[in-house]
Amino acid sequence: MECTVSWTGAAGTRSGMGFVAETGSGHVIAMDGAPDAARPEFGGQNLAPRPMETLLAGTGGCTAYDVVLILRRGRHDVRGCSVRLSSERASEDPKVFTAIHMHFTVSGRGVPAAAVERAIQLSHDKYCSASIMLGKTATITTSFEVVEV
Repeated sequence: MECTVSWTGAAGTRSGMGFVAETGSGHVIAMDGAPDAARPEFGGQNLAPRPMETLLAGTGGCTAYDVVLILRRGRHDVRGCSVRLSSERASEDPKVFTAIHMHFTVSGRGVPAAAVERAIQLSHDKYCSASIMLGKTATITTSFEVVEV
C-alpha cells in the first residue's frame, strides 16, 4: 500500500496547512488544519478534514465494511449500516486517541441483534486493522441498534 501526501500551501506564499494525499489506488483526499488566529501562518484554512479526523473516518469505514461483509456472508438481509464515532485525545503531544466509541446502526429485514453483535466483535477482534491498531493507545467501546425496514 502506498500514498503520497503533498503540502499545498497558499499559492505563491507556501503558508497554510493544506495537504493532498494521493493514494496508491488512484484516489485523492484533501486535508487541512484549523485556523490559528494568533499565528495565521501556522494555521489552516478549514477547507478540509483534519488528518486525525481522516484517521478516525478511515477506522469507521474499515469496521463498517467488515460488519456489512460478515452479515451479508451470513445471508442476512442488510439494507444499511452506519457507524458514529466519538473520540477523546491525549491533552499533550503526541495527542493520540485515548478513547473511541463506535455506535453502529444496522438496518435490514429480520437481522438478528446477536448477528450484529457477533459481526462487530469479529471486526474488532480479528479483521479491522485500523481499530486493532488504534486499540494500542485507545480504549475502544461499541454499541449498536438494529432498525427493521
